[in-house]
Amino acid sequence: MAVETAAYAVPVGARTSQKIRFRILPFVFVLFVVALIDRNNIGFAALTMNKELAITSQQFGFIFGIFFFGYFLFEIPSNLLLHRIGARVWIARILLTWGLVAMLTGFVHTVQQLYIARFLLGLAEAGYFPGIVLYLTYWFPQREQARAIALFLIGIPVTTIVGAPVSGLILDRVHWVGVSNWRWLLILEGAPAIVCGVLTYFLLPGRPQEAKFLTAEEKEWIQAELGGEEQQKFAAQLLSAPSPGKRASLGSSLDLFWDDRRPLCDEFLGATAGEISLQPLFQ
Repeated sequence: MAVETAAYAVPVGARTSQKIRFRILPFVFVLFVVALIDRNNIGFAALTMNKELAITSQQFGFIFGIFFFGYFLFEIPSNLLLHRIGARVWIARILLTWGLVAMLTGFVHTVQQLYIARFLLGLAEAGYFPGIVLYLTYWFPQREQARAIALFLIGIPVTTIVGAPVSGLILDRVHWVGVSNWRWLLILEGAPAIVCGVLTYFLLPGRPQEAKFLTAEEKEWIQAELGGEEQQKFAAQLLSAPSPGKRASLGSSLDLFWDDRRPLCDEFLGATAGEISLQPLFQ
């Protein structure tokens, strides 16, 4: 009882932000590490794959680059679908499809098949990084977003620290049932994405209102914070973009005349359009 009372003594804003940091950031951090490992393990596989499939240096360069061509094509549509369908479902879809394609890459027998597999992997993973960044904006106010994204990006060096030794270990030790080590590398490192996809579907809330770890008061606070920021952005857009045909003169002061926007000014700024004036811009 004393612990619970102490917890509620913390301001609701600080309590909510702390809960979100500890419940959302570690999860998406792990997903990012898994994504980077699947994206880059082709470089380790090449140590033995290129010889077995008779891949030239030029062909390997194309194999590495064609991934990003697929990623580029589907990046924007993927993010639009994430916003429309929901983060939980769409991120789970990304993980499941890229995990499946990554594992199937271990079964290719020709360089042409490898081209197709890498292109499809790019399509499957497209929009994941910007999608996660968009997802974080659903949870963190602007003053918190830079810190959240910075913590998320720590996954880049962590992937090298963890992924490189693991990939080397698989190449050295795993030669099961007569299958080449590079094939096992791609198969084994693709499997975690599928597991994470299932966990994402069941554990990752799409929006604060869906989060079971937040109380009703905490949900109300974070939604009010984010909603207030959206209103401020909208009001700033109204001030910075007057309607065509409305007069805006710059002299000792800047007068705004936009009668058709008067109700919006009343609502968001608490004043009528005629009462709005700006101090001199130039002394």
